Amino acid sequence: MLLKDEVEMLRRITLFSGLPPAKLKLLAFTSDRVMYSAGESLFHQGDIGDAAYVILSGRADVLVTTPTGQLKVAEVEQNSIVGEIAILCNTPRTATVKTSTALEALRIRKEDFLKLLADFPEMAVEIMRVLADRLSQTTSELTEARSRAQRAEA
Repeated sequence: MLLKDEVEMLRRITLFSGLPPAKLKLLAFTSDRVMYSAGESLFHQGDIGDAAYVILSGRADVLVTTPTGQLKVAEVEQNSIVGEIAILCNTPRTATVKTSTALEALRIRKEDFLKLLADFPEMAVEIMRVLADRLSQTTSELTEARSRAQRAEA
């Protein structure tokens, strides 16, 4: 894929859609293109957050380790970003991301991602929207699961 194609892919990500073309080109140039086969992990729960990943093609499962084993909590696919929480919160990875198909991604190093946020504060607002949507969905799913558990106990 050519640099201009990577720039176009980045433009499709809501988070990056408002960035000027020159900044998208720089981001694409400084990012690493990585490829995974089905069943490989991008990162593991507990790892240090050193990069975010923009999914260019393919799908991956977001898995959380529980006392009863791994639980799939989400799926990521083309035109999505994953791994940004550990960068933003400066905490270990909150989940494992494992490919369910062959996957191609741009790996954006932590330093580059944070520099982009400093240069373009409007990106921070979009990240807050994405994270708020995820939190809302998680809260809804948790409420539903608790309700099912209470009905099963009764």
